[in-house]
Amino acid sequence: LRTSLMLGPVPDEVELIGGAERRAVVIAAADPGWTHRFVEAAGVIRTALGATARRVDHVGSTAVPGLAAKPIIDVQLSVSDVADEPAYLPRLEAAGYRLRVRERDHRMLRTEALDLHLHVCGDGSPWERRHLLFRDWLRRDGADRRRYEECKRNLAARPWPTLQAYADAKGATIAAIMVRAEAWARSSGWTP
Repeated sequence: LRTSLMLGPVPDEVELIGGAERRAVVIAAADPGWTHRFVEAAGVIRTALGATARRVDHVGSTAVPGLAAKPIIDVQLSVSDVADEPAYLPRLEAAGYRLRVRERDHRMLRTEALDLHLHVCGDGSPWERRHLLFRDWLRRDGADRRRYEECKRNLAARPWPTLQAYADAKGATIAAIMVRAEAWARSSGWTP
């Protein structure tokens, strides 16, 4: 799935492997076990890729303690070149991940159980930075954490044709939060 953090126009060159899917949007109470699931997944990814994995980070709502979320773990894998799929894709597929989305600056793979999304991006890329900043800001700022959760709960109560439609609907809230996150990053000297 494209992420709502992709502020700006959605690129035309999105390849959705397997076509659109209809899935219910379920928001679960924060679960401390999400961190454990990330740690396990990160170990599998690092074992599969070795030094090809420049960074493996827990991102998204499940990475923010106390934040309700869809119970899908988002893992961000940073590699030197997203377009060089032979450097990482076969080994991730052998580890049980399946390619779902191909974009110019991003790939998304997921587990067969659909309980983990693995986002592959370039090391040092704007994609990498945005997701880490959003996570770190929500970990720090309770007001924006509550705003984001309220937005997600309100949207989840409505029917959506796809998870992507739900994700896109969060865009305005995320954009407003990112303005404050960017101001904090500048004033604090935050770096990924």
